[in-house]
Amino acid sequence: MLRSDRYTFAGFLKVLHIRKGEGTDTPIPGAEDPAHARPPGQATEAAAPRGAGDVAPAAPARGAQHLEMHEAVGKGQNGVRCAMPDDAAVDGPKEAAAAAGDDDDDARRVEGAEDVEKDVREVVVVLAETGLRADGCSEERETWGKKIDFLLSVIGFAVDLANVWRFPYLCYKNGGGAFLIPYVLFLVIAGMPLFYMELALGQFNRQGAASVWKICPLFKGVGYTVILIALYVGFYYNVIIAWSLHYLFSSFTGDLPWTHCNNSWNTPNCTEYHSPSSTRPPRGLHTKYAKYKSTPSAEYYERGVLHLQDSSGLNNLGLPRWQLTICLFVVLLILYFSLWKGIRTSGKVVWITATMPYVVLTVLLVRGVTLPGAMDGIYEYLNVDLRRLRQLSVWIDAATQIFFSLGAGFGVLIAFSSYNKFNNNCYKDALITSSINCVTSFFSGFVIFSLLGYMAKKHDVPIDDVATDGAGLVFIIYPEAIATLPGASMWAIIFFIMLLTLGIDSAMGGMEAVITGLIDDFPILKRHREKFTLLVAVGTFLVALVCVTNGGIYVFTILDNFAAGTSILFGVLIEAIGVAWFYGVDRFSEDIEQMMGFKPGLYWRLCWKFVSPCFLLFVVVASIVNAKPLSYDEYQFPDWANTVGWGIAISSMMLVPVYAIYKVISIPGTFREVGPEPRSHDHPRSRPSPPPGSRSRRWNSGAPGGVPCQPHAASNSGLP
Repeated sequence: MLRSDRYTFAGFLKVLHIRKGEGTDTPIPGAEDPAHARPPGQATEAAAPRGAGDVAPAAPARGAQHLEMHEAVGKGQNGVRCAMPDDAAVDGPKEAAAAAGDDDDDARRVEGAEDVEKDVREVVVVLAETGLRADGCSEERETWGKKIDFLLSVIGFAVDLANVWRFPYLCYKNGGGAFLIPYVLFLVIAGMPLFYMELALGQFNRQGAASVWKICPLFKGVGYTVILIALYVGFYYNVIIAWSLHYLFSSFTGDLPWTHCNNSWNTPNCTEYHSPSSTRPPRGLHTKYAKYKSTPSAEYYERGVLHLQDSSGLNNLGLPRWQLTICLFVVLLILYFSLWKGIRTSGKVVWITATMPYVVLTVLLVRGVTLPGAMDGIYEYLNVDLRRLRQLSVWIDAATQIFFSLGAGFGVLIAFSSYNKFNNNCYKDALITSSINCVTSFFSGFVIFSLLGYMAKKHDVPIDDVATDGAGLVFIIYPEAIATLPGASMWAIIFFIMLLTLGIDSAMGGMEAVITGLIDDFPILKRHREKFTLLVAVGTFLVALVCVTNGGIYVFTILDNFAAGTSILFGVLIEAIGVAWFYGVDRFSEDIEQMMGFKPGLYWRLCWKFVSPCFLLFVVVASIVNAKPLSYDEYQFPDWANTVGWGIAISSMMLVPVYAIYKVISIPGTFREVGPEPRSHDHPRSRPSPPPGSRSRRWNSGAPGGVPCQPHAASNSGLP
C-alpha cells in the first residue's frame, strides 16, 4: 500500500521555503503545491555566478526557514533531474560565514550556519524515513501498508514445508530433545545474526539483492547469485505445491483414492490397511514401514500421481502429465496475481497463507492427541538421548536445518525489508520472526508424531518403521494415517490446505526476491512490473513442466540437491564476508544506528564478523564432504546427471568471481577504489570532497549516509 500524499517528496517540500535565486534552476517534479504555485511563465531565478573577488553571501540568520539545495549528479530513475542536499550545501553556509569577514557577526553567522546544517541533515533523515530514494529522486518506493503485512510475509516465507516434514524427523533421529541443544545454539550464534543482517541490509539501502551491493560493488555478483538460486528453486518448489493441490482435489471425494487397492494404478502386491498379508520387497517408499507392506497410499503417490511405472529413468521422461500440468498452472496463476501489484497484493494474501497453517496445525494436534498411541509417538519425539551429541552428524544436521529453515541467503529477506520504513525496528523483527519460525518447527513435531504414534500402534510396528521425512511423510505416511480416521475426507482437505498455504507464501517470497532484485537493478523493468512478473511466472511454469513428466521426479531430485545446496551456502558465506570484512561491521553498525537510533551490541558485531562466517564455512565444508552420488529409491543416477547437477550449482556460484573480475577490469583505478570508500566515523561532513570535474566512481555517494555506490548515470542506463 502506497504512502499518503503527506509523505511524498512534494508534500515534504511544502513545509520548506526554498530561497528564490539560491536553489536549483531545475524544477523539482511534483514539488509545487497548486495553492503556492508560481504564476504562469515565471521561471525560477538561477544563482548568479560569482567572480574570484566577489564576497560570499552571508549565511541565513538563526531560525530562518531556508534550505540550500543543489542539483544532484545525474538523473533520477524516471529520467528527470532531481534536487537534494549534499555536503557542499552543508559546508557552504559555514564557509560563507567565515568569508564574510565581519568579526562581530562571525559567531552569529557560524551559529546560524550550524542550524542550517542541522536542518539539511534532518531533511536527509526525513526523506529516508518517509521512504523516498536517498539519491534525491522524486520517484518513491512503496512501503508495507501495515507492519503486520511485513511480519506475516517474512514468517510465511520462513515457515515452509521443511518445518513440517524435516525438522520433526531430524529431532527424533538425533536424540529427541537433545537435538534442541545444538539447534538452539546455532540459532542464537548464527541464525539470528544472519537473519538480522539481511533485514538491516535491505531496509537501510532500500534495494533488492543485487542493487543493495552499491555498498561494495565488488561483491555485487553475490546478489546475482542469490537471485539465480531463487529462480532455480522456483522451478521445482512449485511442483511440490502442485502435488499438494492434486491431493487436495483428490480429497473432495467420499472415498479417498489412497485407501484401497482396486485402482487402475495398483499392483497385485498392494496391501490394504486391514490386511496383514503381503511382504513384497518394495521399490522403496522413503520409509522402513514399506518392508512390511506395499500400501495404497505409497502406490497412489508413486504410481497414481507421479506415474513412475511409465518411466525407466532420465533417458525416458515422457510428456508432462495433464493433471499435474493443470495444478502447476493454477499454482503459477495464484503466484502471479499475488505478486503482480507488488506488496500491495502480496501483503494481503499472506494474511491467509501465513496464518492458515497455524490454525490447521492446532486442529490436527487436538485431533492427534486423542488417538491411541499418540502419547507414545510424542514420547519418542522428545525422548532425550544426550549420547547422540557426541556424533558430528547431529551437529551438521542442526547447522544445516537452522540455516535452511530461516531462509537467509535467498534474497527474500532483503527484498521484503527493502519495503520497510527507514526507521522500522528490524532488530525486533528479526528476533520475533526467527523465534516464531523455530517454535513452529518444534510445535509441528507434536502434530506429526502424534499421528506416527497412532500409525505404529494401529499396525503394531515400532515407531522407527513409520518415522520418515520429506515427501514420504506428507504424501504417503500422513495421508495413510488420515485415511483411517472417521471423516477422512475432511481431515485430508484440512491437511492439504495447510501444505498448499505453506508452499504458496514461501514460493511468493522466492519469486518476489527475483522480481525485486532485477527491477531495482534494471529500472526499465520497474515501469513494467506486471509484464515482468508475468514473464517470470511463465518462464518458471515452462521450465517446471519437465518435473511433471512421468520421470519428472528424477529431474526434481537433481534440482532439489544442487540448485540450492552448496551454492546457497557459498553465496551467504560471501555475503557475510562482504558485509563484515569489506564494508565493515563498524560502518554497518552506524547504518543501523542511523535507522533505529542505537547501535547493535558487541555480541551482534562479534557474530557478524567472526561467528557467522565460521559457521557458514563449517556448513559449506560439511555439505561438500557429505555429498553423495544421487539416487532415488533403487534408481541410481548416471554419472552425467551428477555432472549436470554440479554444473547447475556452479552456474550460480561463478557469478561472484566473474562479476568481481569484470568490475576490476572495467573500472579505472586501484583495487581499493572498487570496494567501499573509507569514511570517518566522526562526522558525515569529514568525507573528502571530490576533485573538480572528477568522474571517478569512488566519489559518487548516492546511498544513505554517504555510502559509496555506483554513479547515477550508470544506475539510470539500465546497466548493472
